[in-house]
Amino acid sequence: MDGTLVGLIAFSSVIGLLAVRVPIAFALVGVATVGSFVMFAFRTGTFMGERAIRATSSLVFSNSFDLIHSYDLSMIPLFIALGHIAYRADITTRIYYAAKVWLVGIPGGVAMASVVGCGGFSAITGSSIACASTMGRICSPEMLRMGYDKRLATASVAAGGTLGSLIPPSVLFIIYGIFTETSISKLFLAGVLPGILSLFGFLLVIYLWVRHDPAAAPPFDGHITRADRLQAAIKAWPAITLFVIIVGGIYGGFFTATEAAAICVSAAVFIGFAQRKLDIKGLLDSLRETCIQTSSIFLIAAAAKIFVAFIALTGVAPAIVEFVTAADLSSFYLLLAISIIYLILGMFLDPIGIMVLTLPLMIPLVETYGFDLIWFGVVIIKLLEIGLITPPVGLNVFVIANVVGKEVSSETIFAGILRFLAIDVIVLILIIAFPLISLLIPGSMS
Repeated sequence: MDGTLVGLIAFSSVIGLLAVRVPIAFALVGVATVGSFVMFAFRTGTFMGERAIRATSSLVFSNSFDLIHSYDLSMIPLFIALGHIAYRADITTRIYYAAKVWLVGIPGGVAMASVVGCGGFSAITGSSIACASTMGRICSPEMLRMGYDKRLATASVAAGGTLGSLIPPSVLFIIYGIFTETSISKLFLAGVLPGILSLFGFLLVIYLWVRHDPAAAPPFDGHITRADRLQAAIKAWPAITLFVIIVGGIYGGFFTATEAAAICVSAAVFIGFAQRKLDIKGLLDSLRETCIQTSSIFLIAAAAKIFVAFIALTGVAPAIVEFVTAADLSSFYLLLAISIIYLILGMFLDPIGIMVLTLPLMIPLVETYGFDLIWFGVVIIKLLEIGLITPPVGLNVFVIANVVGKEVSSETIFAGILRFLAIDVIVLILIIAFPLISLLIPGSMS
């Protein structure tokens, strides 16, 4: 049986199952199991069911076992726990309040503070959805009460929430690093400058929006003193400390990304109890939510590992590489095609699902062209980040719509998000055109 044909049918089947809302893990492992059975059963040209059952079982269980026992995978529950603990210890939200005190006097300052708060939250949690959900509950209702334009009050937080995909630590970077066997520490550092560039791009959008339409952001009528600003900055020290431990520790070679996660979790618990912002109940609730979220990610990752093994069995990846090589596409057109594919998939699927579905085909292809996998990882994450706010199914938009309720419709949020999408595309072009933006910090890593 033609393995390439089986592989292409498998991809089509997975996309079809996802279209009817079958969970990504079940779709991947189901298709991979059936496809592997077919490949093994007809390997000799005649059907051999008993041999296929044994071989398929071995492929399924060995690959899932190897993944779950991966050392790098242990940082996912650690960083997820860090996010939940830091939120309950009031560490993440202080960044927003500090930014609001410093920026509230600027036109659109609260919206800018929301973006900065999302960036600070992302620098600890590593989850875009969690960032949008948490910051949406804090920032959007406050801006709506102040009379901000509904589009600005919601779209700024939806866009700011995507920073969790790029600013380290990022769960997507961890999954990418595991499946491509690249350094997760270098991936984290590679996301720093593109993440900061995206953040300042969002701030520029807000500035230009309010300058063009001053009524979109009513001016602040209170009074903020220098002492207020100093006090707010001091209160934000725990979040800054955790970020410095993660990025500074990894960059300086003091510890690995996993060790940085473990140290930061311990530090967050200590700070939370020391400042009496965290109690035993809050800690246990954080751990419970961590277990639920981690189980979901691990299930998807294990299913993806099985699917990757099945794709390798079919030989569809080398066939696609051969086809593209024969087509003699330039690097520009290849990257353009990849970007279009990811942007289209991002309109309908979640980022983890897109990544685990496409990486088995994309990585052999880009390796053939000699692309740096660290840089390519940043490009992929940026594309997935754009997908979180791309209509018709921008996950962050629907998260914000759920937070604000009937007061603002998802259509209104999408209307406001278009400005942020434009700056995202510009940042993506800069990342592709100038790989140094991504590779400068990891390239200088000691």
